[in-house]
Amino acid sequence: MNGDETNNDQKTPLLPIHRSQSMNTFIHSIFSLKNFFTLLGPLLCIIICLFVKMNDAPATSTNMLGVLAWIFTWWLTEAVPMPITSMSPLFLFPLFGISSADDVAHSYMDDVIALVLGSFILALAVEHYNIHRRLALNITLLFCGNPLNPPLLLLGICSTTFFVSMWMHNVAATVMMMPVATGILQRLPSVNRSQPEYSDQLVTNFCKAVILGVIYSASIGGMSTLTGTGVNLILVGLWKSYFPQEKPISFSTWFFFGFPLALVIFFALWGILCLLYCRKGSSRSLSAYLDKSHLKRELDLLGPMAFAEKMVLSVFSILIVLWMTRSITDDIPGWGSFFNGRAGDGTVSVMMATLLFIIPNKKQPGEKLMDWNKCKKLPWNIILLLGAGFAIADGIRSSGLADILTKSLDFLAKTPYLAIAPAVCLISAILTEFITSNNATTTVIVPLLIQIAETMHVHPLLLMIPGAIGAQFAFLLPTSTPSNVIGFTTGHIEVKDMIQTGLPLKVAGIAALSFLMPTLAPIVFGTDKPLNVSRNYLRWCG
Repeated sequence: MNGDETNNDQKTPLLPIHRSQSMNTFIHSIFSLKNFFTLLGPLLCIIICLFVKMNDAPATSTNMLGVLAWIFTWWLTEAVPMPITSMSPLFLFPLFGISSADDVAHSYMDDVIALVLGSFILALAVEHYNIHRRLALNITLLFCGNPLNPPLLLLGICSTTFFVSMWMHNVAATVMMMPVATGILQRLPSVNRSQPEYSDQLVTNFCKAVILGVIYSASIGGMSTLTGTGVNLILVGLWKSYFPQEKPISFSTWFFFGFPLALVIFFALWGILCLLYCRKGSSRSLSAYLDKSHLKRELDLLGPMAFAEKMVLSVFSILIVLWMTRSITDDIPGWGSFFNGRAGDGTVSVMMATLLFIIPNKKQPGEKLMDWNKCKKLPWNIILLLGAGFAIADGIRSSGLADILTKSLDFLAKTPYLAIAPAVCLISAILTEFITSNNATTTVIVPLLIQIAETMHVHPLLLMIPGAIGAQFAFLLPTSTPSNVIGFTTGHIEVKDMIQTGLPLKVAGIAALSFLMPTLAPIVFGTDKPLNVSRNYLRWCG
């Protein structure tokens, strides 16, 4: 008996064998849709390079077209993580003879990228010391009203988010403000699960208005400054790259155009939210649960401002002043003139961020306001995507592909600007809504718009700005932008709420931009004046 048991033990494998299941798993892992898209990118590149012929065009232009197909296939399908795809020009451009390794690498670290790095570090400091929360509560307390006025309170929450997103990335502003908004809403019965019997449709509608207001205000506020969104930075970087002899778009220059535009769209948002969600009688329903005493109690829990908070706020305030005064007007050049144009917005951004690692926080001996461990949350994916955008723009120009695109767009020369500008804005918005991110859309479409502007003999910014700003009008779907995703995951809003609010907001944004481009843009950017003679670009005033 013991012998049989021993014999059976010897025949029994130590681990169970599932040959058919493991083989099926192996086959499925190979023939997955993700692997198909991973191979599709280089396959399209090879097909284009071998079989696409362009008349009177250098081979590098065909190679660049193939590389674009490779990169955008991976971007659109996310078969390879977007940050990794964003680094692919570093090896694709040298291998296909488009640019040298040094030239490509230079695109990934210039003044615009430095501006992003410095502002992100400052944003992390603001988040770490709860300055955004204190600011939100103070402003909301100011707008609360007595008795409670829901439209006024909604204006306070939205304007706070708008202001915060002006000085940091809109996604970071949404992440910071959403806990503040939901913390206020937790006092309301419709979101307090311990009191479901008090649910009220008016209160539910107000909750929707607050969440929608936060995500859209963050996107709109980001339009007003260079630090608010990566799209503005891509636009400025492409302008600098394509037209190096032209005056760069400084922080203050963009602000003089972006802020009025954002302000118009912001008040349109507030009006839409009030009309749809702040119905008559909501004040009476909300007053019993949310008033100034609640907000004061929340503010008291934060206590007085500590030394560290005051210092971070001071550094941030000084940075804003430096940004705004580096280059003011031709008659008042600003402090940048003392350095003969060598200092940029990224220079002061990194300089002020560095101070955070030097100034003590007076909490622990030797501890500074910031340390590198607190910077582990830096969004390197956005930084790499910006670098890829600049590298692609340089590659399109240096490879000769830009000249080919220009010849194929001759038919647009007779198209009136008043018709094409809103169309460009709408196309960018649709692409961002359904296909790809606003950063990727801007990277793709703005270089093409530069060629269209040359064909039409108009100032390139007249098309570049609608294309870039239009990419930020992604208000319809939760997946359009990370800010929308953050709001949607709270559970307070549905897709129909976003469409109901986002559609009229998109129309209002396109209308506002179409009006300001021919009126304000000539004053701010000089779009009514001819360009200087620039490399690879013809004078548009032929």
